Amino acid sequence: MIIAGFILLAIGAADLVRQFAPIRWIGYLATAVLLLLLGSVSDALLPMIAALVAGAVWVWCMPDDRPSPAGFWPAVLLALVVVGAVIWTGERADAGLIGQIWHLRSPFGEVSFDLAMLVLGLAAFLLESANLVVRAALDGEHTWRPMDSAREEAATPTAAVTDSVEAEAETPALVAHIAEPAATVPDPRAGFKGGRLIGPLERMLVLILTLAAAYPILAAMLAAKGIVRFPEISRDGETGARAEYFLVGSLVSWVIALGAAFLVWWSAHS
Repeated sequence: MIIAGFILLAIGAADLVRQFAPIRWIGYLATAVLLLLLGSVSDALLPMIAALVAGAVWVWCMPDDRPSPAGFWPAVLLALVVVGAVIWTGERADAGLIGQIWHLRSPFGEVSFDLAMLVLGLAAFLLESANLVVRAALDGEHTWRPMDSAREEAATPTAAVTDSVEAEAETPALVAHIAEPAATVPDPRAGFKGGRLIGPLERMLVLILTLAAAYPILAAMLAAKGIVRFPEISRDGETGARAEYFLVGSLVSWVIALGAAFLVWWSAHS
């Protein structure tokens, strides 16, 4: 179990550094030192070293600035490794130095150090790494993205300016004057930024509500998301592209969160 928690913690921490650290290499170094220290005091240094290697491989396989060269497969392999580690390794009898002073109670009973590391690793993964998994799924299915609308809106004024230039412009000065407004077109890569915050919050709520067995509240929350998104989806026309984008992204995100809840439940009851 501890190897699964450490792998998820290393990957989640690396992705949080990529997203928020102003100088990445300093963030990576500080994170590695802290994780190695954690592995030392918990008598799990070798599992932590293996987790750091897994985190480095993840960063290489799942870049945050371009589509993943390996597609969706790193996420599938990670899921298999984590589930296998949880099922077959179980909880350790001795957690080293920190295990001698570790004492944590919860509404579900006593929480061991290994289980706490698994929950912490899953939480770190759900915050940012799961966004990369969702993006890889959308890229793999060539699903419509919000930035596509921005590209279309950016292309339309440019085309109009080009037609106007060809029809009316007779001097270079006039061409420059007419083409100048095209520079103010918004960057089509901008897309919608709210998903980077909505997604993690949604996954954390799904995880917490599932573990608390608050299924009516969970169902109401998921239904409310569909209602809020309906005006946007209804503008699809006959293509269904926006609906597909919403369904693929939401279902992948929910599966990740429900899978995390299942791992916690399995670990707590095994």
